[in-house]
Amino acid sequence: LHCPVPRSALVLEVGSGGSPYCRSNILIDAYITTRERHWAPLITDRPSVLGMGEALPFRDNCFDFVIASHVLEHSAEPELFLLELQRVAKAGYIETPDAFMERINPYWDHRSEVTVRDGVLLVRKKSSWKPDSELVELYEEFTKPLITTSVIPSNPFPFHTRFYWKDKIAYQILNQEADANWVPPEMLNTTRVHLSLRARLGRFGLIVARLLLSQKRRNRQIQLVDLLQCPACRSNNLAWNDDFVACNNCGYSYDVVADVPSMMTRHRPGQHA
Repeated sequence: LHCPVPRSALVLEVGSGGSPYCRSNILIDAYITTRERHWAPLITDRPSVLGMGEALPFRDNCFDFVIASHVLEHSAEPELFLLELQRVAKAGYIETPDAFMERINPYWDHRSEVTVRDGVLLVRKKSSWKPDSELVELYEEFTKPLITTSVIPSNPFPFHTRFYWKDKIAYQILNQEADANWVPPEMLNTTRVHLSLRARLGRFGLIVARLLLSQKRRNRQIQLVDLLQCPACRSNNLAWNDDFVACNNCGYSYDVVADVPSMMTRHRPGQHA
């Protein structure tokens, strides 16, 4: 719920998924549906875009603030991701599981371990989804039920990295040479995670908060095309038609589905004619 910006600030949220911050004005996510957010449906209740965090389809410095909550750890190219956040926004907030929590409780689709030391964001790319199998086995045998059901819910901050930045992100990639583009393990089932009553009440509370606290009137007036740039040539000279966004510079075009432009899959000049 918290976003330390004035009412006039234009806020982008990267990886907004199924639970965007109330204060976000523009949303971007890479997937309509994905197991990476436990199959939660994508919310597009304000101007929204489909695109990758490593190649954000927005103009330079067009946002006052950018939120990237629980998305950096999914990137196989975290440096590109962080450079893009700096390019499009003047300040921002990054939240991830802390590296210790990620090491003992790894996720199938997380590709980085992230923590903070002396004001610097430290990122270690994972060479596989479970880098320390022995440690995980020791943890899961006896300790995991206590940690996940009692300790973390009562003390969330020590288990998460929360990082505010302004003008420039102080970061270090600890193992640049590592390859995090591995194939994650197969999903045994595609059902959504069962939520406890407490979790369902919390989710309902967030829905109510979004209805009451979002800048709905302002968001409806935003001209999204004025913020976009072509991912192919980085031109700002775009035209929004009913079914696609076209770049008048390179000629590539991008589908628009239910008012959401998909800026990842481009069509060659003339394909939409």
